[in-house]
Amino acid sequence: MKKIEAVIRVEKLQDVTDELEKFGCPGMMVTHIEGHGRQKGISEQFRGREYKLNFIPKIKIEIIAKDTDVDRIVQLITDIAKTGEIGDGKIFIYPVDNVVRIRTREKGECAV
Repeated sequence: MKKIEAVIRVEKLQDVTDELEKFGCPGMMVTHIEGHGRQKGISEQFRGREYKLNFIPKIKIEIIAKDTDVDRIVQLITDIAKTGEIGDGKIFIYPVDNVVRIRTREKGECAV
């Protein structure tokens, strides 16, 4: 099993989650976050004054998936979330040793 963390643009959330649900993704967690990568924030103008946003709103989607599904999930996210501009996001993939469903105490892939 793997944990997939995808940091994407806020406006791409609905499209990405719709495609993941069509694929049959068993579940996901979504968190509203702020951060920056290489672009180091953005400059905006408001009422004639320029100000800098150091941390840009983003969405983090977390998914625990079977090893066999990871490549397809990553492909779906990159296809839908990509705009080709700086700030499209990143995907991180981590190994997961075990999962326990609290209600039934099932363990492993059947708990996902």
